[in-house]
Amino acid sequence: MEKLKMHSPDLTQDNIARIRDLFPSCVTESKDAQGNIKLAVDFDQLRQELSGQIVEGPQERYHLNWPGKREALLTANAPIAKTLRPARDESVDFDTTKNLFIEGDNLEALKLLQETYLGKVKMIYIDPPYNTGNDFVYEDDFAEDIEEFKIKTNQKDEKGNRLQTNTEANGRFHSDWLSMMYSRIRLARNLLADDGVIFLSIDDNEVHNLRKVCDEIFGEANFIAELIWKRRASSALSDNNVSSDHEYVIAYQNGSLEGFIGIKKDFKNYTNQDNDPRGPWVSGDLTVGMNASMRPNQAYELIDPETGIKYPFNPNRVWAYIPESMNKLIEEKRVIFPKDSSKRPMLKRFQAELKSTHNPLSSIMIDQVGLNTEATKLMQEMMGGAIFEYSKPLSLIKSLIPQVTKDNDVILDFFAGSSSTAHAVFEQNSLDGCSRKFIMVQLPEECNKKSSAYMAGYQNIADISKERIRRSGNKVINGKSHENWNKDIGFRVLKIDSSNMADIYYVPDEVKQTDLLKSADNIKPDRVKDHESLLFQVLLDWGVDLTLPIRKDKIQGKDVYFVDENALVACFDDGISEDMVKELAGFKPLRVVFRDNGFESDAVKINVDQIFKQLSPGTEVKSI
Repeated sequence: MEKLKMHSPDLTQDNIARIRDLFPSCVTESKDAQGNIKLAVDFDQLRQELSGQIVEGPQERYHLNWPGKREALLTANAPIAKTLRPARDESVDFDTTKNLFIEGDNLEALKLLQETYLGKVKMIYIDPPYNTGNDFVYEDDFAEDIEEFKIKTNQKDEKGNRLQTNTEANGRFHSDWLSMMYSRIRLARNLLADDGVIFLSIDDNEVHNLRKVCDEIFGEANFIAELIWKRRASSALSDNNVSSDHEYVIAYQNGSLEGFIGIKKDFKNYTNQDNDPRGPWVSGDLTVGMNASMRPNQAYELIDPETGIKYPFNPNRVWAYIPESMNKLIEEKRVIFPKDSSKRPMLKRFQAELKSTHNPLSSIMIDQVGLNTEATKLMQEMMGGAIFEYSKPLSLIKSLIPQVTKDNDVILDFFAGSSSTAHAVFEQNSLDGCSRKFIMVQLPEECNKKSSAYMAGYQNIADISKERIRRSGNKVINGKSHENWNKDIGFRVLKIDSSNMADIYYVPDEVKQTDLLKSADNIKPDRVKDHESLLFQVLLDWGVDLTLPIRKDKIQGKDVYFVDENALVACFDDGISEDMVKELAGFKPLRVVFRDNGFESDAVKINVDQIFKQLSPGTEVKSI
């Protein structure tokens, strides 16, 4: 039920609405003094509509623009002082898995992954908000004030809520949604491999704008396809009496993709009843739809050399080969002659001689993809109720994964939702024996307290997502699987949090003399003993793979972390002696890191570089 306005009419907006009815291209979106999106008249365009000659104005160019685009670019490029903190108790097989689940804002996650996964992701699949009204959009901070910038980059304020509900009214506008998507897709492209592909689910509300955004970011030449799948079987009532029963998946490459693998051909009709040494074959037509006047040299009487039976050509069809070529096929025993002259000879087409074992992937994915009811039913069966709405069918994502990925490829979904993508990766790996790895990113968006999910004990969407991965992993591992599959159904949970480093670490020039004693340690007091969190911030800073195995040993009474044995060695304890440094140098690690004030004396700290130069010259030495 609509509410009364309880105020006088907005005549300006009414007038703009009338102009839009007459000249739709002359009404656009802009921001008012408070930063709110509103409709506005493009007067330059309106003057042109009302003129019989070209009106002077801004230089024309083909591009997509909206209020907030420059701010979206700014926020994509702005640094953040955040880190990823491990959550072992929420993970599965933390020490051995190659899969990641990152909990937090996906814009921040994409920024944190820039060093480690630059150019390493083979496939991205996302199912973002569709901007239909009453969905969720990520509200980004575009403030340029220096103090607010410091707050944003150093995360002094940890209580900010970065999520807001998109109202029905605001859902009619495109600008907020475009800004949200633009910054994220720009960052995501950096992570794609040269031959990587991004798939974006969308519906009619924003498909046109999303195409233009991707054209700008990836280049129009890198558009691959706009795939269509049927989301529901029965029609729905609508104002215009047209039921929109489909959705899209837009695909863009990063530049050097050879092509999709396609759909594997069905070879069940290929047989070898005559034990031909060339293997299974299927019969094919030996004629083409041409008449004798069009191809006179292919209009002739064909004779079986063994039986002498004559086979005339059809007036509306001629043989597919000229006599010389046909005789060669007969000599090679590729022509099948029927005993009845009223039937046509056929050609043997051997499976072994096919140029490709796959047909092209159709852009209309009706046969391969199930309806949304497939996803709903699966979630109810796995989770014990209607825990999550609007999951994508597992068959949709499973049909995309083998098109562009192979063994050990990384797949990213930064709008994970219920983690259908992770489930699909498990299932596809179990089918073909590959070891694809996933990175899921999901904001801990709070569940509605009246929802079935909340009543079932789930506080936020990220909790649902993680539980879906656990249950889907158990489901897949207990079923039939390929003998080569490594059976990695684990995932390492990392949560986005403020930096482990105190503000002094980022703005040392602002420390007052009276604060020097308090600033002796540049690590936050509550993080000093959380060595694993310190380790992961070091991994991020150094761009080291976040899924490498981690081993913790005691050496001379100190905790020492070995990442992939000698890829990185870290010790964040106090009282590091010169003997300890020499023992660590004996492992000849590629990288080693200590706390800046973790040495037992200044002399030891000064000698660290020299010790490693002598005992392990290839080691890169750093401190935090």
